[in-house]
Formats: sequence, structure tokens, C-alpha cells
Amino acid sequence: QVQLVESGGGLVQPGGSLRLSCTASGLTGSATMGWFRQAPGKEREFVAAITRAGGFTYYAGSLRGRFTISRDNDRNMVFLQMNNLKSEDTAVYSCAAALAPFDSSTYSSPRHYDFWGQGTQVTVSS
Repeated sequence: QVQLVESGGGLVQPGGSLRLSCTASGLTGSATMGWFRQAPGKEREFVAAITRAGGFTYYAGSLRGRFTISRDNDRNMVFLQMNNLKSEDTAVYSCAAALAPFDSSTYSSPRHYDFWGQGTQVTVSS
């Protein structure tokens, strides 16, 4: 049984940082791992993705430079380092795993991913 569990969310002031973690269990040979977020009343939004082979990373354009995705394959974990957080970053952040090989045309779509975590709340507020 595949399970993705996120942690590390919380309340942070504008300009602060958070590091989210996602622990995967039951996965073998997962390809791309991704982070998405969903704010109240908005659609799920792509944040970042990382491939298994080579660790290539991809970001939503508006987040590049503030967010960094990384992974530790030995521990089956994926991380999202978020710096200089803004109020508009407030959302539920979820990690996702795709078994299919990386596809440059679909990696930012939720439909590319087969498994999802429950999400962790990130609130940026003073």
C-alpha cells in the first residue's frame, strides 16, 4: 500500500521560511515526485517537481528562486524548502508521486501523478 505523508507545515510570518517533508512508503521505482498546493477557493496549483534519475528539478515560474525541491532516495523522502514566504503562499501543500517516466508536457499537471498525500497546512501571516 502506497502512502505519502507530509509534515513541516505551520504558521510563519511573512519573510520567514519553512521546510516541508514528504515520506513515501510502499513505493518502488517511483519516478517523478511533485509538490502542489491549494488555497481556499482556488484550484490545485503546481509548485515543483523532481525526477528520480539525475534529480532534475522544475518549478512554477513565480516560485523559482524562493522554493527548492530536493529528495533523498535512500530515505524515500522529498523536501520543499520555502524561503521569503508571502501571504499568497498560504495553502495546503501536498506531495505526489508519479510512476510514469518524466514527461515534460505533463509533469505540472495533477493528472500525471498516481499517489497523493493528505497535505499539510502552511499559513503565512503576521
